[in-house]
Amino acid sequence: MGEISIKINIADRVYPLKVNTEEEELIRRAAKIINDRIKEYQENYAVRDKQDLLSMCVLHYATATLKAESKVMNEDVDVTEKVYQLDQMLSNFFSK
Repeated sequence: MGEISIKINIADRVYPLKVNTEEEELIRRAAKIINDRIKEYQENYAVRDKQDLLSMCVLHYATATLKAESKVMNEDVDVTEKVYQLDQMLSNFFSK
């Protein structure tokens, strides 16, 4: 489609970006999620420094990403094992 210029506000700072039009909604949603998380940390912890809030937010999402990657890898191993077992069963069945 093409690139468009947008402005994203994260932690009260505006970031001008050029993004593909099909990514715009995703990027805006991501910025909203980040800002919501920062607001939650401000309300629940005695932290006011934006840098600290951003660091806490990054840690949260990096941890979530690593957990999701680990889960996907484990599921891939499980699927591979099940496919192997099915292949063995079919091989045994057809070799009779």
